[in-house]
Amino acid sequence: MAGSAAMEAAAQVYPLTPGFAAAPGVAAPDAPMAGFDLDAWVGGEIRRRRKVRGLSQSALAAAIGVTFQQVQKYERGANRVSASALWKIAQALRCEPGAFFPGYPALGGGAEADGLGPVGRAFLASDGGLALARAWLALTPDRRAALLAAARALAQARPV
Repeated sequence: MAGSAAMEAAAQVYPLTPGFAAAPGVAAPDAPMAGFDLDAWVGGEIRRRRKVRGLSQSALAAAIGVTFQQVQKYERGANRVSASALWKIAQALRCEPGAFFPGYPALGGGAEADGLGPVGRAFLASDGGLALARAWLALTPDRRAALLAAARALAQARPV
């Protein structure tokens, strides 16, 4: 019962934006944590943090002593991550094991917080998101403004 209370608290700390999924095929919960797939959430966080660190699945796999296919399964939530594997992954990605869980650090996980929120996490985990963020940082302020205006126009345009 305490676990469900923690999950409900996590839903309050990180209210998910509509349509946000931690991993492909995992829908955001409508009711507090209804149908929430924690394995897929943890996998999505592993993927996001791996991409932010600039590691390939093969590099992470080598660091933790598994195959890259196993890392793929972890990231999709197809295979559960054991406590010992999660510990090794956290060491390889230079974070605390609690960082992979919803509600961290508000649920007592520790002091590290990325401050991104669900939109920032989804953006960085999306295909091209990290590359776009890195390219953005290389732009001058006027080019950033022009790119932002173009992105807003594209977002409002009707699909062809």
